[in-house]
Parts: sequence; C-alpha cells; structure tokens
Amino acid sequence: MARILIVDDDPDIVEAVQFFLQKAGHEVVGASSRRDGEAMLAKVDPDLLILDVMMEQPDDGIAMAQDLRRRGWKRPILMLTSLGQVTGMEYDRDEGLVPVDDFQEKPISPEDLVERVNVLLGRKEG
Repeated sequence: MARILIVDDDPDIVEAVQFFLQKAGHEVVGASSRRDGEAMLAKVDPDLLILDVMMEQPDDGIAMAQDLRRRGWKRPILMLTSLGQVTGMEYDRDEGLVPVDDFQEKPISPEDLVERVNVLLGRKEG
C-alpha cells in the first residue's frame, strides 16, 4: 500500500481520486490548495503526489512541482489537469518547465488513473 497525496481545489476530483485509489489499496489524503498541500506533504510523506495545475493561482501545481524538484524531492508526481480543455492546446511533461513524471488530462477513467499510479509507483525513487 502506498501513501498518496492529491492536491486539487475541486473537492469532487479529490473525493473521486481518493475513492478509486483507496479501493485499489492505497492510503490517500487530499488537500485543496498549494499551501495546504505543502503542509500535508510534511505530515504524510507520500510515496506519490497528484497535482492539479490551476488552483488559487493558474500555475500553482506547476510551481509546486518545480519547487519540490529544486528541493530534491524525487518521488513521482502525476499531474491531472483540464488545462488542455480550457486552452485548446496540448500539454505534456517537460523536465524544466513541468517537472512531473506523468501528465494526464481530466477527466481520466478510474482504470487509467489506477494504472498510471501503479506504473509510477513501480518506478518510484526514494
């Protein structure tokens, strides 16, 4: 069982992700903002982080991922976002700009979510 932290300002997304990942055997906690996510990160010490891009600020998730990577956080980060739907453009991970391990558009099916999480946990670095 892995510890997973999801940081998303949409309570429905947090609840759905928690439900499906807990059903898959993971321990999942949620935070509704970047600030709350940073606080929970220290308390929970998650094996995997799931971030939304747009929260209080349009780039909160990206900025949080960048800050974590600069501080040496090497555990996997999954970015879930509807940014492509909002802008009409395609986005993906980028080592410098979007330093995440996987980038998925919302909505994501429960099966795909569980599969992506399991893949990321399989290649997790301490």
